[in-house]
Amino acid sequence: MSLLATTFQQLAGKKALVPFITAGHPKPELTVGIMHELVNSGVNIIELGMPFSDPMADGPVIQHASERAIAQGVGIEDCLAMVKAFRQTDQVTPVVLMGYLNPVECMGYSRFVAVAKDAGVDGLLLVDSPPEESAELLQKLHAHDMEQIFLVAPTTTESRMNMICQHASGFVYYVALKGVTGSADLNSQAVNTDVNKIKQHTDLPVAVGFGVKDAASAVAVAEQADAVVIGSALVSLLDSCDDLESATQAIRQFIKPIRTALDSL
Repeated sequence: MSLLATTFQQLAGKKALVPFITAGHPKPELTVGIMHELVNSGVNIIELGMPFSDPMADGPVIQHASERAIAQGVGIEDCLAMVKAFRQTDQVTPVVLMGYLNPVECMGYSRFVAVAKDAGVDGLLLVDSPPEESAELLQKLHAHDMEQIFLVAPTTTESRMNMICQHASGFVYYVALKGVTGSADLNSQAVNTDVNKIKQHTDLPVAVGFGVKDAASAVAVAEQADAVVIGSALVSLLDSCDDLESATQAIRQFIKPIRTALDSL
């Protein structure tokens, strides 16, 4: 059983908290420590962003984080090295790499998947790699017992939703709004309706992200969802952290109230 499946099974109906951070932000030497502190503060799965120069789904906060990381020389192999370092002392927290197809293609599917598996990556979420264009990569990931997570949007038709769910593994990621990460127009009632529709097509857990920024919004979208993803609000806090001590304080103050709120459901 994969770490993702094990994690959701062990949660036994409780909601998974999934923070997104950008590898190398605010400083490359802080990323592994930040990952460990997120776990210490109560997260269940870590979504680690691979910095990319031309994102299509990321809002200004995460774009800025990628720019800072790239300016400090962080590339895809550095991201994988960070996961490997994290795995030296944490073999149970799932790590999902999130990003775009171009860097993976530049590295080559076979080499990327082999190095990612060796590093301890559990899943891959590529914004611009839909099921129709993922056959080769899916085959290589599944051969190494790794998951490819796909996105469902508010504009996704039910027939396409079904097709995506047939190809997905790990969990299905529902994009909670029409826009980029960090947008504010979150309609929790519509989110819960759409998540319920997705669950009619799959037994996989469903995670909700984009627009979730605090305990209140996390609880609002968690009625039907199995997991809540929080990115821009956390990345924004980390942007002003100069060392691990300040990052640790920011993480604890931000994550713990959200964990407590989700546990109260």
